[in-house]
Amino acid sequence: MTISDGVNDEAETTLSLDGDDIYVCQDGPDDAPVLLLIHGSASSTRSWDTLVPMLTKSHRVIRIDLLGHGRSAKPADRSYATPEQGRRVGAALDRLGVRRAIVVGHSSGGAVATALAEQRPDLVTALALINTGPSLYAFIASESAAIAPSQWPPTDKQLRQFASTGFSRAGYQIPQELLNEVRAMTYHTLTATMQGIREYLEQQALPDRLAPLGRPLLVIFGADDRRWRSSSAADYRAVPGATVELLPGLGHSPMLEDPTRTAALLLAFSARAS
Repeated sequence: MTISDGVNDEAETTLSLDGDDIYVCQDGPDDAPVLLLIHGSASSTRSWDTLVPMLTKSHRVIRIDLLGHGRSAKPADRSYATPEQGRRVGAALDRLGVRRAIVVGHSSGGAVATALAEQRPDLVTALALINTGPSLYAFIASESAAIAPSQWPPTDKQLRQFASTGFSRAGYQIPQELLNEVRAMTYHTLTATMQGIREYLEQQALPDRLAPLGRPLLVIFGADDRRWRSSSAADYRAVPGATVELLPGLGHSPMLEDPTRTAALLLAFSARAS
């Protein structure tokens, strides 16, 4: 763990939680308000790389590779249920000495953020969900992107097909490092994580979970999302005081397809919620 005096210049940390290594990256001033960024399934802290520099002037930005992803451990004998992932994130923040955070989740990371808020209302002061489907009815199935266990680890061509529905902006090129992060997963951690999200959404829709929490909520949705129906973003209006932003011309990953606009929305929300 490398930390400079007063400012984290991409301080990287590996925490041991329940005997497993959890990778954490921190940027920005140590004493600034905390923005926690949680990636989605088959992703990692790298999915936020282009966004982070736009946030660090005013925030301490913390990114965590969920268990089974990125540079964190990928054990076969652990639970990848969404509430368990949320619990681990809360434990990591405790270890980092964080007492309050605005939590941002992309796709299934928004479900993990919701689980964290349910478990730790003392810790989560506000939530921002980016292209997080509110319930399973909003999911858009894509059989063409399926990868069989016998095909693991997949080729670049298979990975690009698998990841293609994650982006809709014309001319966008999927970074190679993101493909490499998917390949570094095991087939078990990939499928177990996705099953955990399905079960969490089956039990209760996210707006129904969020409404009683009384936390400020921002929902950002690329209007051309090919994984979750963007019209479903309206479901979050059932949460008192929620703000819903639809971004034309963008797909499932606004923080990669248009980081400048995404950062502006997050910064404005943080200023209101602080």
